[in-house]
Amino acid sequence: GYNSRMLTLAVSKGRVWSEAAPLLAAVGCAPMPDPDSARRLIIPTQNPDIRLIVARSRDAPTFVASGAAQAGIVGRDILAESAPDNVCQPLDLRIAQCHMAVAVPRKSAQWPPKVVATKYPNIARKHFPGANIIKLNGSLELAPLVGLADAIVDLVDTGKTLKENGLVQKTILMRCAAQLIVNRVAARQFRPQLAQFQQQLAQALPPLPPLPLPPAAPDA
Repeated sequence: GYNSRMLTLAVSKGRVWSEAAPLLAAVGCAPMPDPDSARRLIIPTQNPDIRLIVARSRDAPTFVASGAAQAGIVGRDILAESAPDNVCQPLDLRIAQCHMAVAVPRKSAQWPPKVVATKYPNIARKHFPGANIIKLNGSLELAPLVGLADAIVDLVDTGKTLKENGLVQKTILMRCAAQLIVNRVAARQFRPQLAQFQQQLAQALPPLPPLPLPPAAPDA
């Protein structure tokens, strides 16, 4: 029958999901192996009161903000870009660590940039209010190489892709790691379960200090 105490947790696909899975297992919420579950959208866990939905990273906060999921695990980049109402961020999970940076061609003359290409237009607009912001969905490194933009704003993990394309990090905008997010109404309705879940997660977190940010390129 329907379990009114059932917590639904929306987790971003990709790197966040792969790094969140061991953390969930550590708190007794490992996804239940099911021979037919490869294509299942709602995944039961070892905990009969918690189920998972794995959503596209930009959709996961929407599930939580709407209350369709009570909580979620989402990258800070997505939260900073979409700034969902009705959602609080009680815990930094220290997984899926990377950072948001502004990158420019090594011999860039134009600073501050007049044209910025990004998957994160709101974040870019905040930092470069006077610039023309062009939204791209992929291959951002191409934009400065073909003269479409003076700079890009993107998530950086190792920086290898930038280097391979002759780009350097000019400014670090923020550190990004996966965050636990909670729907504000659910935070009251499910207070005991959410408090317990959050406490268990906090105790299971990897003892990682936040990664040191790389130095930005000196001003030319």
